[in-house]
Amino acid sequence: MKYKHVVWDWNGTLVDDTWLFVDIMNGVLKERNLKGITLDDYRSVFDFPVENYYSKLGFNFSEEAFETAGLDFIKVYDSRKFEPKLFDDTVPTLNTLKQLGCSHSVLSAQNVVTLKKSISHYQLDGMFEYISGLKDHYAIGKVEQGKNLIKHMDYDSGQVAMIGDTEHDYEVAEAMGIKCFLMNRGHNSSKRLLSRQTEVFSSFSKLLEALS
Repeated sequence: MKYKHVVWDWNGTLVDDTWLFVDIMNGVLKERNLKGITLDDYRSVFDFPVENYYSKLGFNFSEEAFETAGLDFIKVYDSRKFEPKLFDDTVPTLNTLKQLGCSHSVLSAQNVVTLKKSISHYQLDGMFEYISGLKDHYAIGKVEQGKNLIKHMDYDSGQVAMIGDTEHDYEVAEAMGIKCFLMNRGHNSSKRLLSRQTEVFSSFSKLLEALS
């Protein structure tokens, strides 16, 4: 294979959880008498740092600290984080790539403790060489994490690919100096992803062809 190592985003890439983020956010918005969002709305505005996304939804941080609103979301998310399932093709794809000699890592803007618990819950322990998450819950982004991760890898940048579902993943891969492949079934719309590169994928089977 051309690529020897794949860096995966977690939420919306390996785990089919976009619907949960919308459902929880609508509860947080309702508590503040703010307008609810649809799945399409969410995919159009979700971004990093997450504080900017909250502002787009109408949160007023001169009246309420972002950390307060963010914590309200995280409390509910933490109690429901295992409700989503992995995408049907997640485990077969990870296994296929591993059999072809391609190793894996996870790079997420999620809290690292929560991330590791999730990986264990989905019985993916031992699948990833590196698991990189944030120390807090406020999802400022993962550019610095990505740059730090690539420094510690024993691969040339041309042998590493990143797979994600947001414009931010593209930006992170760019900062890491590696190729990015984007999935259009997660947290950003196809339109936004296509503004970054001409090809996006709706299934891992098509992606496998591109990785080979």
